[in-house]
Amino acid sequence: MKSFSNSYKDAGVDVTAGYKAVELMKKHVAKTLTDGALGAIGGFGGLFELDVTGIKKPVLCSGTDGVGTKLKLAFLMDKHDTVGIDCVAMCVNDIICCGAKPLVFLDYIAVGKNYPEKVAQIVSGVADGCVQAGCSLVGGETAEMPGFYPVDEYDLAGFSVGVVDKEKILNPDSQKSSDVLIGIASSGVHSNGFSLVRKVFDVENTDLHKPVEELGGKGLGETLLTPTKIYVKSILALLSEVNVKSIAHITGGGFYENIPRSIPKNLNAQIDRNAIKVLPIFDYIAKVGNIPERDMFNTFNMGVGMTVCVDKNDVDKTLEILKSNGEDAYVIGYLTEGDNSVVIK
Repeated sequence: MKSFSNSYKDAGVDVTAGYKAVELMKKHVAKTLTDGALGAIGGFGGLFELDVTGIKKPVLCSGTDGVGTKLKLAFLMDKHDTVGIDCVAMCVNDIICCGAKPLVFLDYIAVGKNYPEKVAQIVSGVADGCVQAGCSLVGGETAEMPGFYPVDEYDLAGFSVGVVDKEKILNPDSQKSSDVLIGIASSGVHSNGFSLVRKVFDVENTDLHKPVEELGGKGLGETLLTPTKIYVKSILALLSEVNVKSIAHITGGGFYENIPRSIPKNLNAQIDRNAIKVLPIFDYIAKVGNIPERDMFNTFNMGVGMTVCVDKNDVDKTLEILKSNGEDAYVIGYLTEGDNSVVIK
């Protein structure tokens, strides 16, 4: 006998909708499965066989995050197939900062009402993100929570685990004055600062589809929903050929919070403001919201989604590898003696 409860359905939870959602998402999950992924979706745990060939001392590295209030834009635009990419990106881009290769990903979707087709759209984005990151979507959870979330809203979070050889874990203490910081372009706002974005544009009362001249004729909603760029494959290619000293994922807190996390306490990051290729969306946010430039750099990525620190003698090779892997990478500054601060001028 299949699971079904009229009493539970009367309380707002339809278990059969959950089963349908699982069936609809299976094709998306299947495309993410890499060597090592065992079993099928629907079990109590996600299984992955760890291949430690060539790794002397395997260390697991994990990361978890959510999409945040960017989801409000997805609700307003009724577009749900890209926020999953954001969810994956926010986790795997953190893991790669340690030098670890992401292996598996799990998602958690909490909904006010389970619309199987919508859940499948969300998972399709998660699957796309996993493919971009080269990791397997080995499990997840969809929780129907009536009375807790509005029926047309949901929350989305994820968790990823990767592996790195202990001797290859990136060590910021290896950095020195004169080391160079290279910025890698972002795809947009990514998935940070959306509480401020929503306030600046009053998104609930704005035509998100209307073309905006400052955004090249694109609508504000389309621009803001641009998914977070996933840097895993290009960074792994770089790590295989260059002695990268540290990596910073530029998320909430912008330059001023994230770059210091990747450099020693006795060094500063000197950033050349004129070198930064600020994306039009950030100029537009600053203009409409009348936001000081320091606050912009302290909230958003400003067009630089990730920074890598290398010896000055490795700069040319680093740029060559990143560009050959499809990244827009360029020098944005260097390290000096200091007190773990960021100086932008």
